[in-house]
Amino acid sequence: MTFNALVVTKDESGTNAAVKGITLEDLPAGDVLVSVEYSTLNYKDGLCIGPGGGLVRTYPHVPGIDFAGRVEQSEDPRYAVGDRVILTGWRVGEAHWGGYAQKARVKADWLVPLPDGLSTRDAMAVGTAGLTSMLAVLALEDHGLTQGELPVLVTGAAGGVGSVATAILHARGYRVAAVTGRPETEGYLRNLGADQIVPREDLADAIKRPLESEQWAGCVDAVGGEMLARVLGQMAYGGSVAAVGLAGGANVPMSIVPFLLRGVNLLGIDSVMQPFDARVRAWKEVATSLPLKALETMIQPATLSDLPRLGAEILQGQVKGRVVVDVNA
Repeated sequence: MTFNALVVTKDESGTNAAVKGITLEDLPAGDVLVSVEYSTLNYKDGLCIGPGGGLVRTYPHVPGIDFAGRVEQSEDPRYAVGDRVILTGWRVGEAHWGGYAQKARVKADWLVPLPDGLSTRDAMAVGTAGLTSMLAVLALEDHGLTQGELPVLVTGAAGGVGSVATAILHARGYRVAAVTGRPETEGYLRNLGADQIVPREDLADAIKRPLESEQWAGCVDAVGGEMLARVLGQMAYGGSVAAVGLAGGANVPMSIVPFLLRGVNLLGIDSVMQPFDARVRAWKEVATSLPLKALETMIQPATLSDLPRLGAEILQGQVKGRVVVDVNA
């Protein structure tokens, strides 16, 4: 019996992605077979669908770094048939076949039980982007972030990570300043809970002074580059920046002064290799502090056949919010 998957092949002319029928025998080894219900789309997925970006080791390949579904077969006592599970990270969808298929076989260590209060569709509206956002907010709180007069800044706010971070921070009682270079997204961001819209050009200039006035209680930064350097000099005393992305570049021309004179913290956030307990904590927090109504406003529905087009669009910065892929549609 065959089932559908988005299969990427490669030849001398480049890569090609198309929906094809595959069998269980085609799947890689693993402890648990999952009947996938939903997946999603991230920047890495766009690379794996298209040029590869050095992430894909062998072809043919099935991308999809996230998926949620029900256990169909299990050789691990932690998971029984019918259990609802989530997978994000662990280089699934890159080095290991991923969630752009109706079935996936993976290691049990890579799975997390779906928390109460979330459906598998909700989980993929969150996905790696939302998990990263939640990890960033928890890191900020673990380093002293509390509700106060100053807002929390979110850069790249209209993207997947930024959208969820904006909604989470608002739901947890923080004032949110959302940075965007797309004026047409202002209404969308305010609906997610942004109190203030900051045009990207206001933070695009390289740092002029090591310290500026204290403007932000904390920051979830998806941009990096010169914007991160500028933001560090605007942080409140003892404030923290959770770095989650590098859309603006990997090199940060920053001064050490904010760290020395204001005790600013720069926190690196990784979601790929996070240990099990940290993942469970973050997913439970997502289930309790991310309003499903806000989540719904972020969703762009898609099918497997839409992914080649959407993969190209996300690489060009043209995807807003969260794409939720119904792999069975």
